[in-house]
Amino acid sequence: MDRVHYNVTGLLNNSTKTQIKNALDKIEGIQEVCVDLGRSSIEVGFNDSVTETDIRNCIEQTGFSIE
Repeated sequence: MDRVHYNVTGLLNNSTKTQIKNALDKIEGIQEVCVDLGRSSIEVGFNDSVTETDIRNCIEQTGFSIE
């Protein structure tokens, strides 16, 4: 399993945390999503069927900005 970490703006509360987790969980191949509201970061574990571009696009299309 590969991992990627992003600092993300717009993670304000549990509602936005749930929103981004649900969006990422819909991508086949995502195995783990950890959202840290205190650090405004997202860590994603994924397999070879997903690319980092897929993950970045999902985060940005959900309305968040990657720093």
